[in-house]
Amino acid sequence: MWSVSSFAKLVVPTEVRMSPDGTWVAYTIKRIDPEKNRAIRQLILYNLKTRERFFLSEDTSKPRFSPTSKKLAYLKKEDDKSSLCIMELSNFSSYTLLTTPNVSFFGWSHDERNLFVVTQKKRNDPDLYFETRIPVWFDAKGFLDDQRDVFHIFDVESRQELTQFEEKNVAYAFWSKEGIVYTVFREEAPFTRFDIFLHSNGSKRTVLEDVGFIATSESQWGFILLGREKKNAFQHDYVYLLKNGQILPLTERYGLDNSGHISLEVWASDSEGYPIAVGEWVYFKSGERGIVKLERMNLRSFAKETLFSEGAVSCFDASEDGKVAYVAVDDERGAEVCILHDGKNERITSLNEQFLATVTVKRLNHFEYASFDGTKIDAWYLKPDSSPAPLIVFVHGGPKGAYGRCLYFMGQLLAQEGFYVLYTNPRGSDNYDEGFALAVKERTGLEDFKDILSGVEELKRREAVTDIGITGISYGGFMTNWAITQTDMFRAAVSENGISYWFTSYAFSDIGFWFDKSLIGDDPLTNENYRKLSPLFHAKNVKTPLLLIHSLEDYRCPLDQSLMFYHVLKDLGKEVYIAIFKKGAHGHSVQASYSHRLKRYKLIVEFFKQKLLLKSEIFDPEKCFKLD
Repeated sequence: MWSVSSFAKLVVPTEVRMSPDGTWVAYTIKRIDPEKNRAIRQLILYNLKTRERFFLSEDTSKPRFSPTSKKLAYLKKEDDKSSLCIMELSNFSSYTLLTTPNVSFFGWSHDERNLFVVTQKKRNDPDLYFETRIPVWFDAKGFLDDQRDVFHIFDVESRQELTQFEEKNVAYAFWSKEGIVYTVFREEAPFTRFDIFLHSNGSKRTVLEDVGFIATSESQWGFILLGREKKNAFQHDYVYLLKNGQILPLTERYGLDNSGHISLEVWASDSEGYPIAVGEWVYFKSGERGIVKLERMNLRSFAKETLFSEGAVSCFDASEDGKVAYVAVDDERGAEVCILHDGKNERITSLNEQFLATVTVKRLNHFEYASFDGTKIDAWYLKPDSSPAPLIVFVHGGPKGAYGRCLYFMGQLLAQEGFYVLYTNPRGSDNYDEGFALAVKERTGLEDFKDILSGVEELKRREAVTDIGITGISYGGFMTNWAITQTDMFRAAVSENGISYWFTSYAFSDIGFWFDKSLIGDDPLTNENYRKLSPLFHAKNVKTPLLLIHSLEDYRCPLDQSLMFYHVLKDLGKEVYIAIFKKGAHGHSVQASYSHRLKRYKLIVEFFKQKLLLKSEIFDPEKCFKLD
């Protein structure tokens, strides 16, 4: 049977790399050590010729093969520092090139003689932080403290640092044939406006200025770009080729987001999954209706091929001889590393197979329904062993997030406890056409909320549903807060790291100064949307028992959002509870310590059990911490 602690038995491959010659696959696994109360990452090398595996020491990650496939660079965490190590693959001997508090990016030169490493430098005054830029802080990083990015160039053989240079706001970097190509974000719109530079022989030149692209790789015809020439926060990203100064669209005509993703919950990756060029091909992801496909396009013929479309790909890499390594998950199996070679897909890991054989994995039931205005919406649900039964509605983050074919641990846990579990992709979700994603702009909480309610009504027509609860994180937390101010349909609600007041989110969040203006509207000081679309100002309508969960170190949707809602609801005499975790960033549900995550699961499951199954008048939190 599933238990609240079962997540600690799930092992997640978080990144994968292939050697250019197709001999080696390097992948990092993340497992939970309850005794150490943390996640441990470990790098594993797999030889495709001999089928042998070689395990590096614990706390190793971020593998990068050299162009000749003779060396491997990787990181090793030691206390609060990271060591960049170089391994000779002929004999597995390693040495440390650099030890530093942090490493953002590193990459090999084409002749394999040099390696660049990007670290951060802060003011580090013992008494204060001082800023002249926004934001002052950033989620999972803390106070930025006038942060600078430092590029260090090393001679790999002599292990000497040859030179260094500084930049601000580096989003991504790689070494091209001419030099280091790096993308920096513009502070006024850090996720949508960029400049791309080339650093070569001590000088810097501009490749592209004030565009919506990130340069991700180099082909023999030019740089691969992800994004679009001008974009806002909710438009799709497409793949382009920068050839002889001309930007050529490669995937735009297909209309699928090439940054497409679904909520992977416990199976979340550590890597971005940016497009890469290898030989004549560019490889990329495409999101479509709950699936994240792995695709490639030939850069000579511009013919596109789909390589995998049975679930969700989280990360991938390819070799020069056409082999492809990727991590995939679906609603039956956990995440595993797979290889595509000779036209066949092969799983080379079985990290979760034996454990999943000991529990009952319920498959998602897909259905499509027409919302209030006829818009077609995708949904999936899990069915308990017996019915009638209560229902828990999950709302994804974003709003440009998505659900899809994934084995959701929390859903399995709740279904086993006797709940229906519903996942919907209302308008605003990713992996549909761009108009669908843009539909929530300045209207969040309106039509998208009606889409969710329509999904509940459709499921009620299909199944014997009794009482209904709702939950979500981030945008899902906002929607949970909003839902209980708009209807008394829900008999219990759990809101995590959500929004209650859009104006303070705009002013307080690390991304609020541009994201909230893109979503809620310009001129927050006078725009009525910042009040009209905020759950806080509709608090008097709440009749639903609410549990608020927030992590203290969340700078994306800061603590004020839940704390304000809690204080106002409590002052109005509403039934509301709040759990504030002392540590943890916005993604605390998958990134926090073992004990933190365990208590989170216990709180959510027990709250819904007491309110919807046992019909308790008052929530007893002490029972949460007596569970096995």
